[in-house]
Amino acid sequence: MAAPITYQQLVDRTDHFAPPTILTEAAPLSRMLYPDGHVGWLATGLEVAKEVLSSPAFSHNFHTAHFPMLKKGEPFPSMPIIPGMFIHMDPPEHTRYRGMLTTEFGTRRMAELAPRIQEVAAGQLDSLRAQGSPADLLPGYIRPLVLRVLSEIVGVPYEDTPTLAALADTANDDDVPLEDEFAAEKRAFFLTRDLVERARTSPGDDLLGRLTAVEGLSDREITNMLLVVFVAGFATCEGAVAAAALALLHHGEQLAAFRAAAESGRGTEPAVEELLRHTTVNQYQIFRTALKDTLLHGELVREGDTVTVSLPAANRDPAQFGCPARLDLGREDASGHIAFGYGAHACVGQRLGRAVLGAALETLVQGLPELALDEPLEDVPLRARTPVLSVRRLPVRW
Repeated sequence: MAAPITYQQLVDRTDHFAPPTILTEAAPLSRMLYPDGHVGWLATGLEVAKEVLSSPAFSHNFHTAHFPMLKKGEPFPSMPIIPGMFIHMDPPEHTRYRGMLTTEFGTRRMAELAPRIQEVAAGQLDSLRAQGSPADLLPGYIRPLVLRVLSEIVGVPYEDTPTLAALADTANDDDVPLEDEFAAEKRAFFLTRDLVERARTSPGDDLLGRLTAVEGLSDREITNMLLVVFVAGFATCEGAVAAAALALLHHGEQLAAFRAAAESGRGTEPAVEELLRHTTVNQYQIFRTALKDTLLHGELVREGDTVTVSLPAANRDPAQFGCPARLDLGREDASGHIAFGYGAHACVGQRLGRAVLGAALETLVQGLPELALDEPLEDVPLRARTPVLSVRRLPVRW
């Protein structure tokens, strides 16, 4: 058997759109050497990834897993299960917490929110125009758009959102010392806890207000649930919009196709799915631990083995997607991607992510028809060695 893929190779990304070549050339299931010395597995094939993410034979319990990357240069320590931190729980606890959020991010709720999301995007475009060309699209358009939408849905005052965004920024940047991340986490926790306490007596028409009405749900549980939704939602949504905008600006013919679809009224939903597949910003933190010996893709995965799923590689599986490295907004099979994960732990806010991505891009390309990168692609700095791919800045002109 070939030598295991190392975690360094897993995170050694230099391309703005593609995962490391070793991942796209690997077998659908390969051995992987984890930072703590554990030799587990790496799934890069789409069907194998789906099986791992949907099978009850694999646990998402954070306490028993081997973390697939370093944390600020050190192996990630084992952590206890934290009340309300549902993304790292198994059923029935995960099911209970997630069930409280399903309606908030369901199809009906997104239809209700669509006009407001469009309104926010238009307002941010006006602000970007007022700043003038050239500009950095990240702080000038993408970040405030995402923060405004999330603040209204979750129930966080917009002026408080930088405190929560700072936690996402420090957690997704290995150049930030661990003590700075802990300080950001502390500030975000106490801010959110205070909002929960206020909502107990004066609930709003938002997620926070409705969670405080759930009988038996403690302030700590609500605080942690809101932190998961806001911080994870912000990092993923901002990264996805930035990556998709960069991809369109780099592929002029695809940018023209997206603009034509938006202006024609045909809808950009298929194009959004292809952009999600092509860029796939959730990189390294998708992993499961085998609860028992399990046969997976012809290999025996032992009880206690951790399997990391590379969503970017799975979304470029040549067995599932024709010419997978190519961005093709006319692709018919793009909706088969797993950019938001798969199974019971698939992103609960994925409909919101799609809605924000579509509105942000449509508003941008129609409102600024001469929009272009202001620097060569290779000079746009990546934030690559992070769980969520993004850029450090996105210079544009119009």
